[in-house]
Amino acid sequence: MYKKYFKRIIGLVFSLISFVILLPLFLVLICLGAIMMRGNPLFIQERPGLNEKRFKLVKFRTMSNQKDAYGKLLPDEVRLNKYGKFLRATSLDELPELLNIIKGEMAIIGPRPLACSYLQYYTEEERHRHDVRPGMTGLAQVNGRNALSWERKFEYDLEYVHTCTLGLDIKIICQTLLKVIKREGIGQGEEAPISLSVERRKPAPAETDNNK
Repeated sequence: MYKKYFKRIIGLVFSLISFVILLPLFLVLICLGAIMMRGNPLFIQERPGLNEKRFKLVKFRTMSNQKDAYGKLLPDEVRLNKYGKFLRATSLDELPELLNIIKGEMAIIGPRPLACSYLQYYTEEERHRHDVRPGMTGLAQVNGRNALSWERKFEYDLEYVHTCTLGLDIKIICQTLLKVIKREGIGQGEEAPISLSVERRKPAPAETDNNK
């Protein structure tokens, strides 16, 4: 009952209230981002959502689009400036995802939405991570995040899909807040240290995610 009906209602109400309260902060970050990133402060990328339906994920940009003389993007460590590191360390870059939740494309808790190019690397069982809406945070994020292997991340995702309850969501939210306060597992971006394409010995995907 909770998973099918109340989870969406609770997430919508919470996100609407949070967005209204945080609107002044949104406006400040938009202005600062436009200055610090020298352009569009938002990072928008297509991601697979519920039932693999694609949607536009929105976050605050943490990497600039600086390029070399040949038009190639500079290394990540160069494009990730102090402002971007601050956004990642405080998880403020995730705030625009409240809009995705309000639109019904995401939930507060759920498997993190990865780049669409990674769909080709999932096993049939792993594809069931899309049986629920993707979330701002999830079971994998509070149990190791980037320290986990891809297989372990997906195991946590599937565990959540099968055991989603109000009590579990509250527990994950509390654990997430503690990690944000302690700044644990922050700042490495969404991708694991080893790309899924490399780990599973397949050609690298054409689409890359250069932001957290």
